[in-house]
Amino acid sequence: MSAKTPKQAPAATDKKVRRKKSKETFNLYIYKVLKQCHPELGMSKKAMSVMNGFVHDAFERIATEAANIVKYNKKATLDARAIQCACKLVLPGELAQHA
Repeated sequence: MSAKTPKQAPAATDKKVRRKKSKETFNLYIYKVLKQCHPELGMSKKAMSVMNGFVHDAFERIATEAANIVKYNKKATLDARAIQCACKLVLPGELAQHA
């Protein structure tokens, strides 16, 4: 039988470097669309935060509705048609017609 050797505690200099967790945002894409529509305008951090929340919320609503459509049709794959139908159901009025 072999004797187990105790593990040594890591030295003070062997600290792991913690990386900041990257947060997924739509900021870059919102900014690009803004520049296409109004090249002379900018956007504050607060306004960008509001727009980012709006896009996240819309994405979540459309994805949830599309998942319900797929379940209702007893399918296993979320396809473009389900996304398009979900957009027509979730988006209001004129926006739904162009979805």
